[in-house]
Parts: sequence; C-alpha cells; structure tokens
Amino acid sequence: MTFPEFASPDYAPTRLDASPSYWDPQTECTVVYAKPSVERELWKDFVRGACHSYQQHGVAAAIDTDALRRGDDTGLFAACVDHAGNVVAGIRAQGPYRSADECHAILEWDGQPGQDTIRKMVSDRLPFGVAEMKTAWVTNDPGRNRALSYTVARTPLHAMNLLDIQFIVATAAEHVLRRWLSSGGVLAAKIPATPYPDARHRTKLAWWDRLTFANHADPKQVSAFFADQRRMTPAPGERVDVAAGSMR
Repeated sequence: MTFPEFASPDYAPTRLDASPSYWDPQTECTVVYAKPSVERELWKDFVRGACHSYQQHGVAAAIDTDALRRGDDTGLFAACVDHAGNVVAGIRAQGPYRSADECHAILEWDGQPGQDTIRKMVSDRLPFGVAEMKTAWVTNDPGRNRALSYTVARTPLHAMNLLDIQFIVATAAEHVLRRWLSSGGVLAAKIPATPYPDARHRTKLAWWDRLTFANHADPKQVSAFFADQRRMTPAPGERVDVAAGSMR
C-alpha cells in the first residue's frame, strides 16, 4: 500500500526494529517508537508508568497487568522520555489485527448496544490494516500533562505509518477522547457509550484513517506531525540511547 499524503521530500521511511525516535520541542522529550521485544527496559518503564497512572485514576481494572507485562499483543509502543531518562507518557498499539475478534473494543461493548456494529466496522477495515491504540497515559504533572497529551494524540498517525496500515481504532472516556481527536480521529457518533471499565465511565469509540486524517485534524497537529516525521531517526544502523535522548 502507498499513501501519497505521507510523502515528504525530506522524509525517509524508518524501520521499527531500529526503534525510531524524534525530539518533541513542545514537551522537551524524545518520543521513541519500539517493539517490546526490542526495547525491553523501556517497555518495563512504560508498563510501570501505565499501571501507576491507571491506579491513580481508579481505572486499574481496565488493564490486564500480566498480558501487558508480556507485551506479546503489542505491535509497537510509544514512550515520551524526558531529559533524565524517565518515561513520562506513552501509549501502545495492539495489532495489526487478523480477526475482528482480537479487537478489545468489542469486549468493552459486551452486552451493550453497538457491539455488532463495532464488529462489522472492524471486519470491513481488516483488509486495509487495523490496529488499536491502548493504555494511553501521561504523568500526573499539571505543568506538563496537557502538552504531553497533544503529543500522544499524534501517535496514531505515526503508528499507521510505521505499521503500514490504514486504520486505527481507539476507545476512551468521552471527556478524554476529545483531546485525542485533535490529530484527526473521528468519533463513531452512532455507537452508544459503554460503561467501561465500570458504571462511572462513558467510553466512546473513534477511528483514524491514514488517507483522510488531515481533513479532520487541528491544523497545528497536522503541521506538528509532519515536523515529527522530518525529525524521526534513526538512520540505518543507529539505535536510540534512551537515557541520554540521543543516538548511538
């Protein structure tokens, strides 16, 4: 598959097995994209931060801790690493999916109106490539979390590129999802909210389309995405020195 919208005269494709990264000036973090099997220590830091964040917000039930630690259902993860080498935000992508039954969103709507529609949405998109963004978190620092949230909101765009797929699906509480949509996600408005992980929450579903995201995104996020791409490294043969935020 080729997608002209992603073409850029000074952008070269990257290899996910080389843990591509870029410097994000808004958050002053290095954003690293990696497979859990390639960056095991970074993955452990991501998981530790995610578990702590979800516990703080009272939604630890949304995480299967054992599966998360294994990381075998994660196609890639993104970690925002600060100057001190600390992971301060992140997200992961499950997939790409081979079957609609792998999609966690379907489980989240178990017994709720809209489950069959979600299954059909996923099934219809499978031939074009579908992954699901999960376990998004940012540090509990009021001075940093807004900027980090907008950086994490762009990760579906990079995930589609790195995984060479057309679609990302994600679910989140209604008030949280609005921020993620700034990168061009489209709310599935006809799918009723589900009380997941419990009755305190109204979880909604959204899609990102690699071909059309720019039509729906905040223009600043589109510009930032292409700036991310231009900064993205490594070149062949290089690896990320996460602690130092540099290449080696």
